[in-house]
Amino acid sequence: MSLDVYLEVVQPVAVYTNNITHNLNKMAIAAGLYYALWRPEEAGYKLAKDLVYPLTTGLVELTMNPEKYKQYNPENGWGSYEGLVKFVEEYLQACKDNPEAEVRACR
Repeated sequence: MSLDVYLEVVQPVAVYTNNITHNLNKMAIAAGLYYALWRPEEAGYKLAKDLVYPLTTGLVELTMNPEKYKQYNPENGWGSYEGLVKFVEEYLQACKDNPEAEVRACR
C-alpha cells in the first residue's frame, strides 16, 4: 500500500488562436459579426459554444451576399472578403470543436 499526493495547477491552454486585421471591421459590422469577433465580452459571449450561433449566422450572411461585402475590401490591400470568410469558418469550427473553451479577444 502507498499514498500518492499531488499538487496540481490547472493553467489556461490556448486550443485555438488566429489573427485578422482591423481593416475588416467595417465588413464584420455590416455582416453582424463585429461583436462576436472584436468584442465578445461586451456581447456576453464567454464560452466558445456561445459564439456558434452568431458566427454561423454571420458566415451565412457573408457567403450568401459576397458582392455586398466585397465592397468593404480595404483599399490598402490589407485584408479581404475571402480572408474574413476563411477566418470565420476556421473560428466557427474551433468553437464547435472546443465548446467549453473560454473566449478572449485582444484588440
